[in-house]
Amino acid sequence: MEIRIAKDRYELGKSAAKESAEIIKKCIEEKGSARIALSTGASQFDTLDALTKIEGIDWTKVEMFHLDEYVNLPETHGASFRKYLKERFVEKVGPLKAVHFVDGTPEGIPHLTEEIRKAPIDLGLIGIGENGHIAFNDPPADFDTKEAYIVVELNERCKAQQMGEGWFATIDDVPKQAVSMTAYQIMLCKKIISCVPYKVKSEAVAKTLAAKEVSNMVPATLLKTHPDFLLYIDSESASEITEINFID
Repeated sequence: MEIRIAKDRYELGKSAAKESAEIIKKCIEEKGSARIALSTGASQFDTLDALTKIEGIDWTKVEMFHLDEYVNLPETHGASFRKYLKERFVEKVGPLKAVHFVDGTPEGIPHLTEEIRKAPIDLGLIGIGENGHIAFNDPPADFDTKEAYIVVELNERCKAQQMGEGWFATIDDVPKQAVSMTAYQIMLCKKIISCVPYKVKSEAVAKTLAAKEVSNMVPATLLKTHPDFLLYIDSESASEITEINFID
């Protein structure tokens, strides 16, 4: 685990994007293509924006997956993660080698599984939620399943975050379920970069870093066991850190 603390969200986004771009370019240079998995949500705004502006990436050689989508939420809805990624990433970088969206239906899982299991994901940009979730694996997260994607129930803290970020008018409007990449599948990424800015993430960051062992009640603790995990935080999200413990 490596930790980098940026001055603010903008510096964080630029630094994380530069690091991500170097990894993508290296993969293309060495094997002709790259496979990436992207998070969504407000915490990823600056990183994705900066990444789309970096020159010299041949996006036609990049295959993209994403982490999750609400069950039965139409793509036209403002909170749709497919809509988010199309507008904030795909349409800005131009044609990619392939794009694999989570469509929010259980029926879509077998095809996603087939595609993601064809080869390892080179880079996963994996956010951490206010409740410590990774993707939509809310506490208590399922660390036992070896599936690639599953249908999960969203807990109240997670739904409150989605409302708080402005995606839904009330907590009752937030869908109760989502299709999510599993913790197991996330950990199969060769490199994981987590971009976690904002004061509202400080509790989750502090709990994750202080943990001396993995806990499915703080799902992000699992990331600390990954052999190539880089955590980007800013001065606000780092504000509650009291101790840092590594997990073998």
